[in-house]
This record gives sequence, C-alpha cells and structure tokens, in this order.
Amino acid sequence: MNKAISYAAHSAKEKLVPFNFERRDVGKKDIQIEILFCGVCHSDLHTARNEWQNAVYPVIPGHEIVGRVVSVGADVKAFKIGDLAGVGCLVDSCGVCEDCTDGLEQYCDQEIFTYNSPDKHTGKMTYGGYSNQIVVDEHFVLHISDKLDLAAVAPLLCAGITTYSPLRHWKVGPGSKVGIVGLGGLGHMAVKLAHAMGAHVVLFTTSPDKIADAKRLGADEVVISKNPDEMQAHLKSFDFILNTVAAAHNLDIFVELLKRDGTMCLNGVPEHAHPSPSIFNLIFKRRQIAGSLIGGIKETQEMLNFCAEHNITSDIEVIAIQDINEAYERMLKGDVKYRFVIDMATLKD
Repeated sequence: MNKAISYAAHSAKEKLVPFNFERRDVGKKDIQIEILFCGVCHSDLHTARNEWQNAVYPVIPGHEIVGRVVSVGADVKAFKIGDLAGVGCLVDSCGVCEDCTDGLEQYCDQEIFTYNSPDKHTGKMTYGGYSNQIVVDEHFVLHISDKLDLAAVAPLLCAGITTYSPLRHWKVGPGSKVGIVGLGGLGHMAVKLAHAMGAHVVLFTTSPDKIADAKRLGADEVVISKNPDEMQAHLKSFDFILNTVAAAHNLDIFVELLKRDGTMCLNGVPEHAHPSPSIFNLIFKRRQIAGSLIGGIKETQEMLNFCAEHNITSDIEVIAIQDINEAYERMLKGDVKYRFVIDMATLKD
C-alpha cells in the first residue's frame, strides 16, 4: 500500500484536519497521480458536514484533481510517467450496463465517486483529492493540456463538465438564446461555455453588483431576477435555461421565460426541495424541467479539449490546504470569485 497524507473530516461538526492513510497499490490498469491542485466544490462541504446524510467518516473530499503521473500499471496504454492528468467526480463504474457502454458512466447504478463511495478495490470508502496522491483506473483519468494554468483547470473537472454536459445535450450553439441562473462556481463556467458555443447568453442574478462581472465573462445581457419588468421583457423567448442555483427557489418565474418546447435544466442541488412548479406553465407550452449530472469520461475529455481550444478556465482563488476550513465558511457566504483551488504543495507531513 502507498502511504498518503491529506486533510479529512472526522465528523459533521469537526473541522478538517491532517490525516495519514494508505492508497491501494498500483494495479495493471491503474495510474498513480501526484496531486498538484484540487478544486473546492460545494459538494465537498455538503459531504464533510453530512448535509446529504450519507457521509461515512473519515471523509477526504476533493473531485477536481489535476496532477502529474508518477506511476503506471503494466497494461496502461494512454499515459506515461510525467504526463499531466486529471480526475473528476468518478473513479469507477460497472463498465457493462447500457449507461457505461453509451459513455454515460455518471448514470451507472454502480458508479463509484472519487470520495465517500464504496471502493470495490479495497472494500473501504474512496478518498478524494485533498491529498498528495491518488490511484485511479486508467479509464477514469483525463488528459490535461499544458497550454492552460493548471490551478484554473482543476474546477473544470466538476464545475466545467457539470455545465458543459447539459449545454451540449440540449444542442446550445449559434442561434440559441440561453439563460444562466446564478453566477457562482457553476454559473460563471456556464456563461463562459455558452458564450464560446456561440449562443446569446443572458445571466439571471439577484445581485446588481454582478452585472459587470457577468458581461466580462461573456454574458450578452444581465437580468435582475427580482425585477418584474426586466423578467417580463423576456417572456417566452428562451430556447434553454440552465439553472445553477443550489438553494430552493421559485422555478415558475424562469419557466415562463421559455419558448414553446423550451427546457430548463436544473444543475444546482439544494438542501431542501424547490416549491412545485405550476403544471399550467408546463403543459400549455410543452415546456420541460429537466436535470443533468456531470458528464461521462468521453464527454469530460471533449470538454477539456474544448476549453483548451477556446482558452477557457475557471476564475479561481488559490489557497493553502491549511485554509480549507476558512474557505468553507467563505464559500457559504458567497465570498469567492468563483472557485477555491488548493495548492497541494502546501500539504506537508
């Protein structure tokens, strides 16, 4: 077994603290990665504090991982020692179901997440990227371009693919009018990606102080969603709305903005359920409310290649691992533009 160091949560009420543990040995199809940077996702906080009631402690969060390959198994074909590599939200799946064979591993009923998931290799739980190294099956490792800032690439492994996947699935492109609800970790990536895809992008926010930033990121228009007149001006005009807000709110005010056959996709995962939308807003224009998770491995690589081609990264604030607990508190207050990333060089024995 490989000795590893990390920061871990040991209960819902305790701060993350240094934690030593062991990774599995590198198998024939495995890749060992020295972690250079790890993004901080709101899911990390939800899990560490057991807000989804599924945490198995100790929890080592982190699923936006960028690093360098330090060891490869005998059967590994696509990577060699020294390559840049990334790991997102998944580290395994069954590999044989319809979802897996369609390249949609994220919907496999036996998906194994990067942390807090039963690990079929060890019989324990998986441990994530707030660590100095990780061992992952080659199939779930991504190629990372050396043309972009590595720290700013890390959030693409979750925030990037979580927004890219629905934009691609609903065929956003030139001629599309697309709404993005919320300008946080997910929303700011959605604005950048939809703009790069050629859509007309409208950002919805409750905060007037985000108007300038939204336009800098690629929004063509910004609407203050608390202003009825601004909302009324966009009735029945959107092909697609991506709602990234992770708090329960009234969905009807956005459903009414969709054209006939328009779709609003929910990306954010609130702690409490949204109020039920009006059935009349749906059936009289054949509108849809849908959901989307992350993307499969093939699509995640496609997203990384797209971002490299269009020079897209996340807007980040780099922190030391010792500041992770403060970062969680700041994240709850929305005090980050727009994603924290841990410099794992700050993690010491």
